[in-house]
Amino acid sequence: MIEGLFFIFLFLIIGEAISKAADLPVPGNVIGMVLLTFSLSRGWVDISKVKGVADILVKNLALLFVPPGVGLMVYFDLLKKEWLAISVSWFLSTFVVLGVVGIVQKKFDDKRRQGD
Repeated sequence: MIEGLFFIFLFLIIGEAISKAADLPVPGNVIGMVLLTFSLSRGWVDISKVKGVADILVKNLALLFVPPGVGLMVYFDLLKKEWLAISVSWFLSTFVVLGVVGIVQKKFDDKRRQGD
């Protein structure tokens, strides 16, 4: 468990360092997650070492959304004022993400079928 936490926090720190050093608009935790995923797919990090910790984090994921949810209530007046713009951008971005994920998944499926 400690080893799994070590790898997760190591990649989080690396991602944050890259984000700050390169002044990227992408959050460091996203960069760290991509690097961890890449390392797991390459076998550089053994998945069995992080699986236990990852399972615990996923099971308790709802708790991780409580602080941002409470933080949103601080801006309730702003949300009330800009609800239309927020709703439209949420609606459009959801469909764009669904479309992109669908297209990418179809390409992966087609490539996998050609390989079989």
